[in-house]
Formats: sequence, C-alpha cells, structure tokens
Amino acid sequence: MVCHNGSKRGDYMPKMMRAAIFSEFGGPDVIEIREVPIPEPGPGEVRIQVGAAAMNHLDLWVRRGLPIQTTMPHIGGSDLAGEVDAVGPGADSVPLGTRVVVDPSLGYQWYEGQGRGKSFHESPFRLIGEHTQGGFAEYAVVPSDNLLEVPDGVSFVDAAAAGLVFTTAWRALVTRAQVQAGERVLITGASGGVGTAAIQVAERAGARVYAVTSGPEKVHLARQLGAHVVYDRQKVDFSREVWRDTRKEGVHVVFDTVGEMVWQQCLMALAPCGRLVTSGATTGSRGVTEIRRVFWKQLSIMGSTMGTPAEFRRVMRLVFGGSLQPMIHQVMPLEDAGLAHQILEDGKVFGKVVLEP
Repeated sequence: MVCHNGSKRGDYMPKMMRAAIFSEFGGPDVIEIREVPIPEPGPGEVRIQVGAAAMNHLDLWVRRGLPIQTTMPHIGGSDLAGEVDAVGPGADSVPLGTRVVVDPSLGYQWYEGQGRGKSFHESPFRLIGEHTQGGFAEYAVVPSDNLLEVPDGVSFVDAAAAGLVFTTAWRALVTRAQVQAGERVLITGASGGVGTAAIQVAERAGARVYAVTSGPEKVHLARQLGAHVVYDRQKVDFSREVWRDTRKEGVHVVFDTVGEMVWQQCLMALAPCGRLVTSGATTGSRGVTEIRRVFWKQLSIMGSTMGTPAEFRRVMRLVFGGSLQPMIHQVMPLEDAGLAHQILEDGKVFGKVVLEP
C-alpha cells in the first residue's frame, strides 16, 4: 500500500538529505553542503527527487541578499527536474515516479489585455528558490500545478536548464516586443542563459540577430548558435557598430538583460519607433536615459519578467521537440555548488551551469 508520502509501508525512507545552503548573505564562500531534514509535501504539493537543478543569476542575487524575506538557512535553485517521489493531500493524481520539470513561478494570476503584449499579475510575483526553498538539494517540495511531464528522451539536465531562461526570452521577444520575421534584433548578455535562449527564439521568429558578448571564444559560440552578427563589447562600441552595419538605420528591437553598463548604448542602437525590452540588470539598475532621444525617435521601453504557465509549457514543448536547445556550459556535482556560484559570478560561462545531486 502506498501512503501519501509516496513510500510503501515498511520501506526504509531516509530522514535527512544533502543540500547546498547558506545561513547568511555574502559571497560564494557562504554556500555549504549540509544534511537537512527531507521536506514533506503539504496539500496540493509533491516532493521531487531532484535529478538536476540549473543555476541562474537570480541565485547570486538571493545569496547576496535581496530586499525580500528569506528563510534561513536557505536552499536556492529555481530550475529543477526529477522524479515525483511523494505526494501530499490533493495531489494524488500525480503518479509516483513521473519524470517532471518544474515551472518556477508561484502565486500569481496573469491577465492578458489588448495590444502589444499587455498583461499584469494580480498577486505578488514569487519564484521557487527565491521566496521558497529550492532545488539545490536531493529532494524539493513544489506545487503539483507547476509540474510538466518530461519525455523519456529528454535528460533532466536539459529540462532543468531550459525553463526559466526560455520562458523569459519568449515572453520578452514574442509576447512583449512581438518580434516579426525580417526585423533586426539586438541581444545583450548573449553568452548568459537568457541570452543564449534569446538568440534561438529571435532566430526562430525569422529575425536577423545581432548579439553582444565578450571574448573571441564567446563570439564564436554565439555565431554557432545562430546570431548573424556578434560584437565583442571589450573591443568595440557595439552601438556604433550597429549603426554602421545597419546603414545607420538601427535595430527594431533590443532585448537587454545587462542593464546599467549598456543602457545608453541600447537606446542609441534603436531605429526610429524601435522597442527596447528589459528583463534584467546584472550590471546595475540605474541606467541613464536621454529622454529627448526617446520622444524624438518615438521609442518604446517595456519591461518583462518570466512568463505565464502557458508560455512555460509552450517553450518547454519546443525544447522537448528539439526546436530549442539549452546551452550547457558545465554539469557539476551538488558538492561543488559554491564553485558553481563562483564560476557564474566570474562571468566566464556560455549558457547554463547545472548541478546534479
């Protein structure tokens, strides 16, 4: 007989698990591997035996200390995939052993309005691993409504690496900016998880893709991924190069996740009536805006973050079908979580760093 917690009566179930946690804010050195109690699923929840959990810049910000209430000790990790190990009351319809990936978004309802990608969320926007305990552990508890079954031919590493970044890129480019075939799209931070996803989403939409990254190796990889023109920001002023390469017309859309350091260049690279969509600020949140440039060129500046459950499922099915492919920089054991934080913080990655328990 199977209980709600997913174990057969009489079977041995360990009470402790390994987790990458921090008990104070700080640098990568605050991450430690400790044994903590295995969580039990509550009403409407399931427990996942984690197969893989992918890192995002969000994990760095949470570790450093965001202006939110963070439960300590804290387990990060918004992107995770694995097998359903136990179910709570009300989640009995989820079979044990099901291979799943988790939509990291929590506690909101989206309302789509009329016009270009209009929407808002009614209740506070929250994420697994930011506002709750996450997936950098052997087990994690998540709402059953956030599950999507993973086909047998798709690895947990690929499933975990895809969710947050492809949903973010899809919503920003397709839903908000409504990129059209034949348009020119500039993507900053092109070597990051969201950037590598955005290159693929924009190219799939039929756009000509201009990408900004740093270093010759990343330039080469961005071209291989599908970017038509790639700029090394360490060598050139990409806004000037864009004007030259577009015959002083500019790009129709800029998708920026870098923020303060490149904000003015992003605005300068836009064509008249261009759209700048932002979903990140990895270099700072206080970009200087030349207001006259905005109204004289009739520019649109819009924000975007994550996406709806429907958008998550849409992009994941494209991943499952092979149309979109997460770029994996390195797969590391959970024990190396602190090193993984350092690698991502150093900005030396192309794509995603993934942890395996």
